[in-house]
Amino acid sequence: MSDNLIDVLEERGFIEQTTHQKELREYLEEPGRTCYIGFDPTAASLHIGSLVPIMALAHFQRCGHVPIALVGGGTGLVGDPSGKTEMRKLLTREAIEENSVGIKSQLSRFIEFSGGRAMLLNNADWLCGLEYITFLRDIGRHFSVNRMIKAESYKMRLESEEGLSFIEFNYMLLQAYDFLTLYDRHDCRLQMGGSDQWGNIVAGIDLIRRMRQDTAFGITFPLITTSSGAKMGKSEKGAVWLDARRTPPYEYYQYWVNTDDRDVERFLALFTFLPMSEIRGIGKLEGAELNAAKRVLAYETTRLAHGAEEAAKAFQAAAAVFGSGQVDPGILPSSGIHRQDQTSAAASVPHSHVSLDELQQGIPAFKLFHQAGLAASGGAARRLIEQGGAYVNGNRVTAFDDLIGVDSVIDGEIMLRSGKKRYHKLLVS
Repeated sequence: MSDNLIDVLEERGFIEQTTHQKELREYLEEPGRTCYIGFDPTAASLHIGSLVPIMALAHFQRCGHVPIALVGGGTGLVGDPSGKTEMRKLLTREAIEENSVGIKSQLSRFIEFSGGRAMLLNNADWLCGLEYITFLRDIGRHFSVNRMIKAESYKMRLESEEGLSFIEFNYMLLQAYDFLTLYDRHDCRLQMGGSDQWGNIVAGIDLIRRMRQDTAFGITFPLITTSSGAKMGKSEKGAVWLDARRTPPYEYYQYWVNTDDRDVERFLALFTFLPMSEIRGIGKLEGAELNAAKRVLAYETTRLAHGAEEAAKAFQAAAAVFGSGQVDPGILPSSGIHRQDQTSAAASVPHSHVSLDELQQGIPAFKLFHQAGLAASGGAARRLIEQGGAYVNGNRVTAFDDLIGVDSVIDGEIMLRSGKKRYHKLLVS
């Protein structure tokens, strides 16, 4: 059975607010649900600021559901006032269509669209043909102006010097109508978006309740900033784009490898698919080990955006320029980053052999650490485990009598670690 999306997103730090929490969790227990997130086609490339919604849709798919990426070809002609103190530049239909092609190309790195596993839709398909009077009668009558102007996205603009234009005032109605249309056409009952979209999402939920007498759901993500308070996706050269022509893979890699020490664990959880069992505790590493974790973060994020080949090139180029390119096998072992070669790894990491028969029966953790020489005695091994200093493949051992078996074998090996720096590799024979 697939993980529940709510558990995955909560554990990784994606969720700020949800509606109908209990009902939403139950709704997502059933595979094959649909969910949508809107993407503003104001440029032919998305940037790092869009990664949280992109990764959320990818997790949605990995949990057995069908994500919908909705390009705002229609709403882009109006402009979303959310989070803006001045009116957005209005785009032509031709520019929006061109931008949509670039956006799909980038989303395809993260989401599998073939075989009906995901959908890329454009709301211009239903918004541009709307008849104004009919829309006002059928949709507009369900909206209270008093309630709309209390929404955070409108309040900011109403208090600004420029004010709120009438064309932007319609935006909430159009986004709510998107939700209703996707509900009708694709049984979509969940919308996700940034925290600034809360009012728009709730408006859509309310419209579905009023017009279809059914329950829809919403999830919003927190605004992601660095520990220094900077907005995600900004560098000295400006925005960090997902398009290789705007931000080359090497520069993209360098953005991530320069992550603040305090953000490494959080960014691994948000922006990679590495298991949380390996990510937990990374923030406690120091020095060379933490720098190695940053290289894994940079490699994995670059691999997702630009492919494994470009990520490997960026990693090797950085190693050639700055040195210290090796990443210890015990740090985030699920990553495909280049590790020490077999010869140097065998020379630098103490190793011994363990038989497959023993592992099939299971070996108590404290015995394994004693036999490997990572503890002076069985009692010392127990104390090591009880104090939280024993790891198998990067995962902390929680009980001294945990049985270590064949399910711990990765590529014919099991990596043991005592404390921060003592490793021992078990080669399975």
